[in-house]
Amino acid sequence: MHLWELLAVLGIGFLILEMFTPSMFFLNFALASFICAIVSVYEKNPYVLVGVFFVFSFVSFIFLRPILVKKFCKTKETGMQSKYIGAVAKAEEDVSEFSGVISIYGERWEARSENKTVIPKGSEVKILRNESIIMYVEPFKKEGEA
Repeated sequence: MHLWELLAVLGIGFLILEMFTPSMFFLNFALASFICAIVSVYEKNPYVLVGVFFVFSFVSFIFLRPILVKKFCKTKETGMQSKYIGAVAKAEEDVSEFSGVISIYGERWEARSENKTVIPKGSEVKILRNESIIMYVEPFKKEGEA
């Protein structure tokens, strides 16, 4: 068996590992193995081939992996982000930068005004963010309102 064949089989092995652990980790080693297989046709020095393997593994891990992860590993927002952030709630008490209570989905939450204004009781508010059990809100403006 020629050296390039051995490196190509190693690359295929890394691709199989990537199929079983879809983390975009072993794909970098597979790419480096295939590049080393091409280089081994022209260069027989094992130290050069090991260097090429490490350089291409490192470069693909640093530059290629983030691009692939962003493109193929879409994650859905869960928990607080998808359920509450951006939603409209009702002020159960006056909401200021120091105190307040809102209700949403039949739940009561401590709330604080994000822009230091006092939001009167009964007003609709938009949830901007949360820190622990405190929701930070702003007055909700409907379409067409100033």
